[in-house]
Amino acid sequence: MRAAVIHGAGDVRVEQVPDPVLSEPTDAIVRVSLTCICGSDLWPYRSMGEDQPSSRIGHEFVGVVEEAGSEVSGLRAGDLVVSPFTWSDGECTHCREQLFTSCVNGGLWGSAGSDGAQGEAVRVPHAEGTLVRLPVEHDAASLPALLTLADVLPTGHHAAVSAGVTPGGTATVVGDGAVGLCGVMAARRLGAEQIIVMGRHTDRTNLALELGATHVVPERGDEAVEHVRELTKGEGTRSVLECVGTGDSLRTSLRLARDGGRVGYVGVPQDGEGVDVRELFGRNVGIAGGVCPARAYIPELLPDVLYGKIDPARVFDRETDLDGVPAGYEAMVQRESLKVLVRP
Repeated sequence: MRAAVIHGAGDVRVEQVPDPVLSEPTDAIVRVSLTCICGSDLWPYRSMGEDQPSSRIGHEFVGVVEEAGSEVSGLRAGDLVVSPFTWSDGECTHCREQLFTSCVNGGLWGSAGSDGAQGEAVRVPHAEGTLVRLPVEHDAASLPALLTLADVLPTGHHAAVSAGVTPGGTATVVGDGAVGLCGVMAARRLGAEQIIVMGRHTDRTNLALELGATHVVPERGDEAVEHVRELTKGEGTRSVLECVGTGDSLRTSLRLARDGGRVGYVGVPQDGEGVDVRELFGRNVGIAGGVCPARAYIPELLPDVLYGKIDPARVFDRETDLDGVPAGYEAMVQRESLKVLVRP
């Protein structure tokens, strides 16, 4: 079969790789119908060292079960499923507490020794604890929207939940990427009355306005903080959704929060130096979040996607086949594309 393999910074190739096979009775083999390139895939694409081994890449997919192991009773061949970006057994202490990303038997697609999602098929460990069956036809027009349940939509939702977004409240979303846009949708879905998005790319911030944002702040640093305070009667916002992952964005997010506010931190962290915990303490600003337990949120978000109450498919602005994956990475790095949909 064919799949995308990353060999180093700027070097993703589509190659022949071994077909997946069942190795445990709890496994399933899923033929990939849709996958995509994630903003977090760009971090290794930008910085992977020459001494690091090549590996499969990609962690979001919708597909059809081809084969299930003997201990998989809740799935069968022909089922259309979505996978969160990590697999989990659904049974350990962490899974029982809905923290599936900390599963003692779990893992991340594309990590060492695992399949990546940007390919024709995937072996899914602990299939019954990981996969969610989708009640639509295999060729449903809603598949791109349903694909966002694998990562980007739950991650935006995790930011909003962690930031304590409430009906009638205020929220600022830091970042105009796909996660930030999903954060806007999540804040609106949870009832925020004022939703400020911080971003400098007008095509993305215009989309944010269509998805529910009420204001755009293009500035950064001190000017951004001042602008947000002007929009919030000098207070700052009750809920801040940090959707970038740099030290600058985290420091800005903490300054945007009003006294007693909360920051939902979901951007994949690249650095975090310079955060003044004394300021957090003195102003009673809380910080929560981290890696999103997507499997916990899929059942809650699935009905709103199915019935069109939210349309997360709008984060996809380019479509390609597997051969176009390397060019898709470059388009996203150059900010020529927001998020690339892939049909293997």
